[in-house]
Amino acid sequence: MDQQTISYFKSKPKTIEERFAEGKALRDKFPRKEQGEYKPDPNRADPISILEEQGKTRLTELVPIRYARMLTSPFAFLRGAAAIMAADLAAGPKPTGINVQTCGDMHVANFGLFASAERTLIFGINDFDETLPGPWEWDIKRLVASIVASGRFLGAKKNLCAESVLAAVSSYKKSMRNYSAMGHIELVYATMTEKDLQKKLPPSLQKGLKKLTDKARERTHFQVLDKLANIVDAKYRLRDDAPFIVHETHTKNGRPIDEALGLFLESYMLSLADDRIQLLKQYRIVDVARKVVGVGSVGTRCWIVFLLGNNSEDPLFLQVKEAQPSVLEPYTSKSTYSNHGHRVVAGQRLLQAAPDIFIGWGEIDGIHFYVRQLRDMKGGVEFDPAKVNVENYPEYCKLCGEALALAHAKSGNAAMISGYLGKSDEFDQAMVRFAFAYADQTEEDHQALKTAAASGRIQVARSES
Repeated sequence: MDQQTISYFKSKPKTIEERFAEGKALRDKFPRKEQGEYKPDPNRADPISILEEQGKTRLTELVPIRYARMLTSPFAFLRGAAAIMAADLAAGPKPTGINVQTCGDMHVANFGLFASAERTLIFGINDFDETLPGPWEWDIKRLVASIVASGRFLGAKKNLCAESVLAAVSSYKKSMRNYSAMGHIELVYATMTEKDLQKKLPPSLQKGLKKLTDKARERTHFQVLDKLANIVDAKYRLRDDAPFIVHETHTKNGRPIDEALGLFLESYMLSLADDRIQLLKQYRIVDVARKVVGVGSVGTRCWIVFLLGNNSEDPLFLQVKEAQPSVLEPYTSKSTYSNHGHRVVAGQRLLQAAPDIFIGWGEIDGIHFYVRQLRDMKGGVEFDPAKVNVENYPEYCKLCGEALALAHAKSGNAAMISGYLGKSDEFDQAMVRFAFAYADQTEEDHQALKTAAASGRIQVARSES
């Protein structure tokens, strides 16, 4: 241990009160009410051009599916437009300088249930493709904009959308204050479990919560086996469903799939602890197929790897997903990780209290990937007007605000953020103004995508439109 390192660990840390005071002092330089400002930059880039530029790094034949999914609603557009919003946030009010490990693609559909290693259901952020250290404000601004965009899609009136934003921000603020008083190790282990959700939600929502948790428990490798595989010539095989699930003989670089998979597994296992490697080695590959996933991710390379252990009662499905540079990189700093899959996994481990036991990363032909289980008791709210009682939306948004605060607090700046936010509703009201302004911007951008499709500028998959 060199002198600089030992000096750091022997130095006197700032107290919670000192860090809180530092955050409070930032209000003078960065007024909270100004956080609510949003006006498109006079030199704002054409949003469709940003999407087209992203498309150049993706599988060409899948890009029309991405556009089709984004066209379904302004909320769907927002989900796929993380790069567009990152540019808009960077052009907006200067952030306070308090950095956290951001999600980078924060929105209301990016929360859900998942299983811990102990098989406990936990609620939290579930996608980390864009994670990178950056301004905490950017995550919460993207969250509140998504609340209004999704609320409108679900049929919520303006007052209910505003109430939902306030519920999320107030919950974030209150939770951040609570987390700032916790010990660091206590905070690392903190989670929002199923039992916590039962305590937080009113009696009227307990039935709906049980339905969600029961459904999540059914989303296991056995369910994937029934849904995605069948028996052909006495052997299991993943079902083709072109273009969404497709068997390939070679990668786009011309490498045979088996050879590519072998190289990847060698690379992937270097990222795993010895006990995980030993577990993985108990399984054998049955089949591999390419899969289309998500909204914003469509077009990135993604494989399903189907493995069996002792027998057909011991399936394992791994998702091998391409990791590209975070959309925040042009506006913050370059990732310190040479592999973007490593960046995703490191961010997930910091933000999520109980990450998947199989998460890891690897590389094939210079393309970065990360790995996780395809389904492991994962579940969440379906954003379908026919399935959601929109009057309950503020309660859900309150949970999202708390979950985001917990993720941000794990970065270690909870007291400074809490000091800046304070107890008044000044920041809360600012977020309401921002949320509506950016939801309006999203509707304009969504219309621009419609125009691009109608003019033939972009190609849209018919089966998804």
